[in-house]
Amino acid sequence: MTQKNHIAIAGAGIGGLAAATALAQAGERVVIYDQFDQPRPVGSGLVIQPVGLNVLHQLGAGAAALGMGTRIHRMLGHEARGGHRVLDVHYDRPGGARFGLGIHRAALFQILLDAAIRAGAELVTGHRVTGQQNRRLSFAGRPDAGPFRMIIDASGAASPLSQMRARSLGYGALWATVDWPQTDLPRDELRQIYRRASHMLGVLPVGTLPGSPAQKAAIFWSLPASSYQDWCEGGLAQWHSQATTLWPDYAAFAQQITAPEQMTMARYSHGTLRRPWGDGVVHIGDSAHRASPQLGQGANMALLDAWALVVALQEARGDDGRAMQIYASARRWHVRVYQAMSWAFTPQYQSDSRVLPLLRDRLFFPMSLVPPMPAILSRLVCGDLLPPSA
Repeated sequence: MTQKNHIAIAGAGIGGLAAATALAQAGERVVIYDQFDQPRPVGSGLVIQPVGLNVLHQLGAGAAALGMGTRIHRMLGHEARGGHRVLDVHYDRPGGARFGLGIHRAALFQILLDAAIRAGAELVTGHRVTGQQNRRLSFAGRPDAGPFRMIIDASGAASPLSQMRARSLGYGALWATVDWPQTDLPRDELRQIYRRASHMLGVLPVGTLPGSPAQKAAIFWSLPASSYQDWCEGGLAQWHSQATTLWPDYAAFAQQITAPEQMTMARYSHGTLRRPWGDGVVHIGDSAHRASPQLGQGANMALLDAWALVVALQEARGDDGRAMQIYASARRWHVRVYQAMSWAFTPQYQSDSRVLPLLRDRLFFPMSLVPPMPAILSRLVCGDLLPPSA
């Protein structure tokens, strides 16, 4: 069967599935390749910001996401020693129209996969992409496929198709999913505790998992990227003691971790492809730009990239080369500004600096409470400080 009129997508992550859904709904022939043998996500909880939720609604997946996720109306962080606030960002008050959506990656993955398959996209499993040439994809231990009309690289931070040279960040985080316990913590807020910038721990309500009505939380623990083995060797008893000393409310969540393997180490990097397209190949999501998760924009950026590319293809009316340029131009400034903001904010919350946390607590946070800063920070977190597509 010829594939020259097909659009191939490398990677069945959030961006890849969103692009597949929108393209198939527009009548395109779409085939998705991923290395898993059975469809499954990797990761824990995330926040879909209002701009990302708008894309889900455009795809017809918004209602399902709202049904499985949890509405987040506030991001609140305290310093462990003094208990004073160092982060306080509201969306709208409870009941308002603007909110983040805490959701587990498994739930979002299943929602988008179902939408893509319903729209007519084809999913090919067991195919680990290793490269591309002349609009053909190559795979580990499999015959090549193609040529395709276009290849969309949505294969993430480890993309074999992207030429990005990203800079590794000094800190990452351990993540896990646990049951929502008996606790006084509200289920409509992302809560975080800091000790300077070297310790950060948090709790994010993420709603339910596919096939289960139980409410879940994603918990995280900031860690230098090179310290995972030391953390494992230190033992869970030491970690439990340290974490619950910093934040007693964390105990009901942390006690559910009974083996180190329940915590997954996530490492982060920062970089941008100056030209996110080539001859018949276009990059979206983490294969095009990477940043720390400090502003909670990773999933949203992938969704926005996917939607901008589909809109560009419709605008270009068959001229795929022009469509790629329209897509890159439309997303350029939104991506650059949010990456710059992430680069600026991250060391205040994840670093070995002793000066930056003092500035954060005594200068930047008090300034954030003075109008119009609360409104600006709200828009920054919502993802629409700049238009997502210019």
